[in-house]
Amino acid sequence: MTEDARNHHPVIRIVIAEDQAQVRRGVAHLLSLEPDMEVVGQACNGAEAVELARVLHPDVILMDLHMPVKSGVAATREIIQLLPATQILVLTTLDDDETVFEAVRAGAHAYLLKDAAEDELLETIRALKRGESRLTPQIARKVMDQFRRLAAVSRAGPMGEELSMTSSSVKPASAASGDVHAEILNDKEEKILQLISEGMSNRQIADAMFLAEGTIKNYVSRIMQKLHANTRIALALISKGQVQQK
Repeated sequence: MTEDARNHHPVIRIVIAEDQAQVRRGVAHLLSLEPDMEVVGQACNGAEAVELARVLHPDVILMDLHMPVKSGVAATREIIQLLPATQILVLTTLDDDETVFEAVRAGAHAYLLKDAAEDELLETIRALKRGESRLTPQIARKVMDQFRRLAAVSRAGPMGEELSMTSSSVKPASAASGDVHAEILNDKEEKILQLISEGMSNRQIADAMFLAEGTIKNYVSRIMQKLHANTRIALALISKGQVQQK
């Protein structure tokens, strides 16, 4: 990357965590061609990913779920606790139902299929740097299936209630338990929640609703507080769950 490019683009510092060397090198080469991206580290297992995150404080980590020594889910959980500002982009396959669900609970910020187009990967990384979250429709459906199954088990008895508990990063209203209750959203908040579930950024929502982007950010924060959600991924899942229940 040239010094001129660095001066004109805020560089996104990226760590790639992937146990397959060929895949890791290929992704690193792709990202190296982008003037606003820099691969600052590569890890071949989850333990290395955590250590690199601790030392390098990257903006974004591309996280494979199935890695030796320490899984991508365990690494994600540790990194989120250690470095809340670091964004985790999970790369997964369609047959990872249970693992993806655990990654959602661990608090990752975006999820892409490993066969996603190059442009989609690059745009997702940039979206994460902007503070947005992304969830592909295929993965959203699988995660909601898991929530519905857990909710059904929960209704069956005490053992199910234990299974249906989610982490603080994802607490859909349909799966929440105990004394935590989601507040009612007004019409405008409902609309914004729906647009979030469609994958729209704050800027796109602002354009669609003829409001300032800062106003949308305030609405999103308020919606998160009302629904006891800590990420946009959680909001998207809540919205999809509400739609499917209607």
